[in-house]
Parts: sequence; structure tokens; C-alpha cells
Amino acid sequence: MKRALFPILALTLISSVAWADDDLIKGEQTFKKCLACHSIADKTNKVGPSLLGVVGRKPASFEGYNYSDSMKEYAATGAIWDEATLNTYLENPKGLVAKTKMAFTGIKNEAERKALIAYLKSKN
Repeated sequence: MKRALFPILALTLISSVAWADDDLIKGEQTFKKCLACHSIADKTNKVGPSLLGVVGRKPASFEGYNYSDSMKEYAATGAIWDEATLNTYLENPKGLVAKTKMAFTGIKNEAERKALIAYLKSKN
């Protein structure tokens, strides 16, 4: 019985890793939409703040970036850029933070947002 489980577990692990790698590739492609305003390779702020280490970070907390008052007020609620919050924000930024500086209208495709968040998470 134990010998039969090992190949099944190994196959499950391999397919999960392959799926995760595919998600990261798709997320990296989606991030190209963000590159004009955000960096992720380093802590350089552009039009928007660097997104290096954004998953798990408090909103409006990246040093050296001048956030909108609206984003600062949102941060004061105790919010964290976790996967669920990023998903909501990336779908409709102004729906979560009405007067955010971010002009981007959002990513409507849920799978695309999920892949982008996985990619951002890999850069923590």
C-alpha cells in the first residue's frame, strides 16, 4: 500500500509545481502592464511605488513614495496587501480606494489577477 501511494503523491507534487510555474510565467506577462509605473526588481519608485515585497506589506508604507491621502486613510484602517485584498484592488483599484493615484482601471480576469498575485508573492 505504501509503495502505491508514493507515485501518486510524487505525481501530485510534480503537477502542482508545474502549475505554479505556469502561474508565475503568466503573472510575469501580466506584470508587463504594470512596468510603466511600478518596479519589482528593486526598491525604485516610479510613477507608482515599487512592488518589491508588496504581498504582506501595509498599504502606503513603501519608503520614499508620496501616497494619496485616500491611500493613507485606507492604510489607517489596518489593511494589509494580502492575496484577497490585492485581488479586490487589482480588479477595481478605485472601487477599494476611491481617490487612489493609480489610473489603471483594473484586471477583470480572475485567473490573470491570481497569476499576477502569485508573481508578486514570488518577489517578496
